[in-house]
Amino acid sequence: MSDDEATDDGGHDQPPRETFHHDPIGHAEARAGMTVGELAEEYGEAGIGASDMHEAVDVYAEMLGDDVTVMMGLAGAMVPSGMRRIVADLIRDGHVDALVTTGANLTHDAIEAIGGKHHHGAVHDEAKTEREHDEQLRDEGVDRIYNVYLPQEHFALFESHLREEVFPPLAEEGTVGIQRLTEELGRANAAVNEREGIDEGAGIAAAAYEADVPIYCPAIQDSVLGLQAWMYNQTSDFALDALSDMDTITDQAFDADRTGALVVGGGVPKNYVLQTMLVAPGAYDLAVQLTMDPPQTGGLSGATLEEARSWGKLEKAARNVSVYADATITLPLLVAAARERIAD
Repeated sequence: MSDDEATDDGGHDQPPRETFHHDPIGHAEARAGMTVGELAEEYGEAGIGASDMHEAVDVYAEMLGDDVTVMMGLAGAMVPSGMRRIVADLIRDGHVDALVTTGANLTHDAIEAIGGKHHHGAVHDEAKTEREHDEQLRDEGVDRIYNVYLPQEHFALFESHLREEVFPPLAEEGTVGIQRLTEELGRANAAVNEREGIDEGAGIAAAAYEADVPIYCPAIQDSVLGLQAWMYNQTSDFALDALSDMDTITDQAFDADRTGALVVGGGVPKNYVLQTMLVAPGAYDLAVQLTMDPPQTGGLSGATLEEARSWGKLEKAARNVSVYADATITLPLLVAAARERIAD
């Protein structure tokens, strides 16, 4: 009997196991002193999410090659949760060619750049119900993002920053694209950060400005940044053209030889990154998605990358993997392990 055949208890031959490969699950080792890259390699011995993470590192390391144009989608509360420096460093090191993010992330990024801080908090005070806890925070002027706190006075600081440093130069230009606004935001963040000697780094928008990497924010109205832009529009010549950004991001896709998508979270940033390939001659060759959204509801945030292949957003032969876990856990691991891989 061949290795591809099996015999049941009655001695009858069974057909070959076409989907079976003799690749047994190993048992990952976790030891003192191992590097993040070594831990990611150990994940390859295991199954379920660990094997997905191992494969994601492999795909992302290939994405960091010099011949790949990388589009990154960044949704969720990634800046207030502490992922800001990771993204800024990726931009500075040439590992992001275009960033698509939310107005909320840009708002929180600017707040840190000009001297504000987010703080460790609690989901709720154990001595109170969650509602009572949040009512107390409301009275104290503190906004809560799960277990992260932000004093509301930082938004007043942010408003002054926009009105004094960001919006006036744009008002002189009249109607501008959203990407032009994010560029000016990055310039102003960097300038104030240096001028005021802020301990925290200038952040994501500043890094993108300095590295000439475009930041796209297609749903900017859905944020404090968008609200402030709308308010400034009421009394000035400043206005935003939401469609003009499509020219530059589409040109990037057209000019790229190979493309990769790193999608952190879902929502508008995810789709904006992926839909770019609908008007390009090719599609993504590499893609990694970090998400907690399930696909069963049919929504875009939970849609698998395999589903994106059916739309022509990924090449049929694309290498892609999705990791279903909290991105504040998976993004640092993914980046550190991939960086270690390409540094060897």
